[in-house]
Amino acid sequence: MTILVTGGDGHIGWPTALRIATRTDDRVILVDNFARREWVEEVGSVSGVPITSIDERIEAAEEVHGITNLSFVEGDLVEKAFVDELLAVHEPDTIVHTAAQPSAPYSQINGERANYTQHNNMQATRNLLWGLEEHDLTDTHFIETTTTGVYGAPEFPIPEGGATMENQGEADEVPFPAMAGSWYHLTKSHDAANLRLANSQFDIPISDVRTAITYGTGTEETEADPRLATRFDFDYYFGVVAHRFAAQAVAGYPMTVYGKGEQRKPFIAMEDAVEGLAELALIDPDDRPDDHVVYNQVTRAISIVEVAETIADVAGEFDLDVDVKHYENPRDEDETHKMEIENDRYADLIDGQDTTFEEGVRSILGTLVEYDDRITAHEDRFLPGVLTDDED
Repeated sequence: MTILVTGGDGHIGWPTALRIATRTDDRVILVDNFARREWVEEVGSVSGVPITSIDERIEAAEEVHGITNLSFVEGDLVEKAFVDELLAVHEPDTIVHTAAQPSAPYSQINGERANYTQHNNMQATRNLLWGLEEHDLTDTHFIETTTTGVYGAPEFPIPEGGATMENQGEADEVPFPAMAGSWYHLTKSHDAANLRLANSQFDIPISDVRTAITYGTGTEETEADPRLATRFDFDYYFGVVAHRFAAQAVAGYPMTVYGKGEQRKPFIAMEDAVEGLAELALIDPDDRPDDHVVYNQVTRAISIVEVAETIADVAGEFDLDVDVKHYENPRDEDETHKMEIENDRYADLIDGQDTTFEEGVRSILGTLVEYDDRITAHEDRFLPGVLTDDED
């Protein structure tokens, strides 16, 4: 058996691959082109937690965890010839597709980056799906991390999967309408539609894992040795809100809540996100569904102001004195939206495992205080509008 993890150098891809590799003797192959490192450098930032090269990571995985079934292939999934060779040579039984340009703010900078994001993300997914069809690999379980952002902010509970639509006394289940609010999130809306189509046309078993805001500096596996650390972005463009707030707390910088901050967003701890992906990747082929299945990879919805206040409270345990300040919101969003989202299917997948937000924050701050100099040196990247030489 062979499991392919795309985006294997990334924030979620690397710890997911590690967990899978510790639980199976099957071959686990990482694929990446290191673009995430380049994007963050482009906006003038760094990973708050230092990360080593992929070769050092794999060497450390064997030394620390005894992992001998992990290997790496460098390449760009946008290039069809590379994807064709990858699939022909390795014939994966499972693909965990975490590779993407993941930042909504980055995709919103200008038309060039919007175009790049949409081409990069959707072309990679299409190449993989069509590659499976063209290489007679349609039994391969295709697992993609899309995003809960495809749902937008509807005023009703979000289902885990399709929605029932009624018209003139007739009813049917239809895909949830794409209400994404950025050029990045629309790539995942299109991916979700293409995943459904690939299942319908090619009979590829699909798991569409709609990932919430994922927070954390690592997992049990990555925290065993500094060489195994996964990246932690904290800048405006690539740092999710919980990471940016935590870094601001460590730097002694006021936490920047945009607007009222009462809008609730879906969150999940990295530990819980990685667990679900590993469970899906390792499911017995005889037990996995042949259909298209949607999982809302979320454990709770939290308001932005609650995120800031929780970080401020926990920061006191580390002798950090932080303020929560409200700024004009640069985004067009309902600042009081109370999101409700179903997650029963995903909760069953991780057997009810649920890291509390406070526990996650405590772990993040405990790690970041070791690298406070690294963060304070880039504190000008907390806010938008600062780019490097190619600013336009």
